[in-house]
Amino acid sequence: MSEVGQVVHGRYELLELAGEGGMAKVFRAVTRGAAGFSRMVALKRIREQYTASTEFVRMFIEEARVCSELDHANVVQVHDFGVDARGYYLVMEWVDGVHLGQYMDMLTARAQPMPWRHAAAIGVEVLAGLAAAHQHVDSEGKLAPIIHRDVTPQNILLSVSGVGKLTDFGLARAMDRVSITAPDVVKGKLSYLAPEIVRGESASVQSDLYSLGIVLWEALAGERLFWADNPSERIRKVREAAIPPLAERRSSLPPQLVAIVHRALAHDPSERFPSAEAMHDALLLSLGDQLVSDRELGQAAIDTRIALGLSPRSLRPSRTPSAPANDVITRRVVIVKAS
Repeated sequence: MSEVGQVVHGRYELLELAGEGGMAKVFRAVTRGAAGFSRMVALKRIREQYTASTEFVRMFIEEARVCSELDHANVVQVHDFGVDARGYYLVMEWVDGVHLGQYMDMLTARAQPMPWRHAAAIGVEVLAGLAAAHQHVDSEGKLAPIIHRDVTPQNILLSVSGVGKLTDFGLARAMDRVSITAPDVVKGKLSYLAPEIVRGESASVQSDLYSLGIVLWEALAGERLFWADNPSERIRKVREAAIPPLAERRSSLPPQLVAIVHRALAHDPSERFPSAEAMHDALLLSLGDQLVSDRELGQAAIDTRIALGLSPRSLRPSRTPSAPANDVITRRVVIVKAS
């Protein structure tokens, strides 16, 4: 039975299925409050076939815990976390726009290259979000870095307001916690893994930067870097990490930008940028006086939505069902780690 139209916890009305992956599905929903108050949100649920899996449930709870501790403009924010008859659900801010993969696909379909300024500007925003995660401090004031582990075009959102946001920390974990990965599960999408991850080494700040380097290379080159239909062949390509010179794919790119992307893609992690902040500053410097306005990036998101057959902005629901007078919204929750 479709969940669309249902009201979760007497508060969140599910408007449509916005997307789904191997582990979870995301609904566009609206929070209903007193006196006709409403706000668009995203409600994420584990797929039905995994609700009985302790491992997947733990990963989902981990995502809620991690995201609740990150408060940054370039990271999708968590509003609420709960459980009902269908299992756990996560309520996040609704980012009205597209993901970077959709923008890239639209340009490919039109045989147009991505403006290099757009790629650099989006990279700057993603790196600001990554820096916040990597520099995360726990409740005792100790550094407790959070590694994303799944930086891909689908997890980089571009809003119609022109803001880039990093989402889906479902594969993330604080480095001071034990891994929650099953032995046969490879965290991260294969084509965006750093070579050391394939070798069985731990994820790190540098592996996140490498993944972003792949995203930027693909955005600028207009083609996939380590793609192959066969997963084994993909793993081989990732392990070998043979990076075609970006300048040969697109000679008009600024040399400084090309150098930044290739440094992020260095096979040896020690040769990459020492931090997300350092790569952020380098990308920002590469833009020089050609900074990209929020309006320009927002228009790119709107153009992509129109190309996908969507309205320029998500339509707000007109129906306002009655709601209890004491209905409230939880702005932020604290997820307590289970023992």
